[in-house]
Amino acid sequence: MLESVVIIYSIYTVMKLYISIMQIGFINDEKRKVPVLMNQSNYLVAGNYAVAKEKLGLVETFVDYFVFLWWVIAGFAWLDGILGFEGVIAQSVAFLFGFAIVNFIVGLPFELYRKFKIDEDFGFNKMSPKDYALDTLKSTLVFALLGGAIFALLSWIISAFDSWWLWGFGVMLGVVLMANIIYPAIIAPIFNKFTPLDEGELKEAIVEMMGKVGLKSEGIFVMDASKKDSRLNAYFGGLGKSKRVVLFDTLLAKLNKEELLAVLGHELGHFKHGDIFKNIALMAGLLFVTFYIFGHLPDVLFTDIGVVPSAGVTIALLMLLMPIVSFVFTPFVSFVSRHNEYAADAFGGEMGGKEHLVSALLKLIQQNKAFPKSHPLVIFFYYTHPPVLERLKVLGYEERAYFHEEPQLQKEGIFAFIDDNK
Repeated sequence: MLESVVIIYSIYTVMKLYISIMQIGFINDEKRKVPVLMNQSNYLVAGNYAVAKEKLGLVETFVDYFVFLWWVIAGFAWLDGILGFEGVIAQSVAFLFGFAIVNFIVGLPFELYRKFKIDEDFGFNKMSPKDYALDTLKSTLVFALLGGAIFALLSWIISAFDSWWLWGFGVMLGVVLMANIIYPAIIAPIFNKFTPLDEGELKEAIVEMMGKVGLKSEGIFVMDASKKDSRLNAYFGGLGKSKRVVLFDTLLAKLNKEELLAVLGHELGHFKHGDIFKNIALMAGLLFVTFYIFGHLPDVLFTDIGVVPSAGVTIALLMLLMPIVSFVFTPFVSFVSRHNEYAADAFGGEMGGKEHLVSALLKLIQQNKAFPKSHPLVIFFYYTHPPVLERLKVLGYEERAYFHEEPQLQKEGIFAFIDDNK
């Protein structure tokens, strides 16, 4: 049985590596061609940034594979053997914390290199090592409290019920819903400062837009994102009374009022279309399939690994192998998400003006150094948003000329609005 699991994980790893290699080759080729959406210099920088991230991910995938092999061949048995807690729940929680600590240590060098080398070199990271250490300490404490409670509850369920996978699914679905409720108002402020948006025309316009779609929120807040990162973003977060509008201060600094309203119109489109509930439904489907599979694993697998089928080992095995199940679901989830993004773009164009939404998109890819092209396999598997060139085309814009052909377009942008009536 263990051999079958290793083969499946190996196939999953090879597929991930192949997609990454195709992406690296594709971008290295495209970044040397005539640029689109940005000038030659920025186009090359965006391509180099995308390749640097992909290469790091490639190495990380290799390491993850060997860590997986170590866990199933020796790691689970080793960790189970060194722990001696009395009580099933205490032993399980200790096992899961040990599992998480080992994986955290393995992944830490990649996280540090990504943030303090790649993001630093390309002008994104604004955090100092001290700030990073403080955030890591905070996230560790949050994980210890909330994660420990979830681990204990799941361990008790596995120990108490034969059909534990069904009850476990219900608990984790509840955790997903609760996370959407508490994250904006309780968790997020632990890591960033949120201040109410100043009174004025922008706030009045946002409130008016929210009123048109019936969105009642806890408030409109500005997040001090610039203290940690220079990228632009905005989002609606929360469920029920915890809903709030969050604008990154970097976004406020780079986009004008009309562009901001178009971006928020896009986000309001997600609310109007109930996309958050669609995403929760997709997550529920993934969780159900995952828990069903792991609720019916044969005992021989645990024997092959060298452990007894305890609650802690079962949950750790679920965490270790869940990426395989997620990978199978990913193309479908990505397809649905891209469809939702097109619909949100259409709504945002109606609410804030197509020309303003396109202008905002152009600024976003410039400021975030987002390379505008990707290999078709990457789009198929991972793109939750349509390629920006396709989004602009659907919004009614078409490329008129390249920068080297019409220099004036470098100032005005290389897309010209097409009258829908023509």
